[in-house]
Amino acid sequence: MKLSFLYQRVDDLAESVAYYRDALGWEEAWREGTDTVAFWLPNRETQLMLSSTPQPAGPMFLVDSLADWLAEHSDLAIAVPAYDIPGGSVAGLQAPSGHVVYVFDQPDA
Repeated sequence: MKLSFLYQRVDDLAESVAYYRDALGWEEAWREGTDTVAFWLPNRETQLMLSSTPQPAGPMFLVDSLADWLAEHSDLAIAVPAYDIPGGSVAGLQAPSGHVVYVFDQPDA
């Protein structure tokens, strides 16, 4: 597992983008449609992903195969059922403290 993204749900994407770009000076990494923008964190190993989609915020960890990883960890509670993302799929796990931890793959990216 590799920490790739810190996913943060936002109500106003344009306002949030302006904050990270203009106030903090972070570099935009990519955009997906009109609801998601990612920024490089200063270490350039991880990105902050801002999105107006409804899923709860949480860290996102890259694995080789989401299906295989979930099968190997079938005892973990699912908070966000697996769904397709560009080049792969993602699922959210319910952590004991109530937050969500995401696991995703991107074999087609």
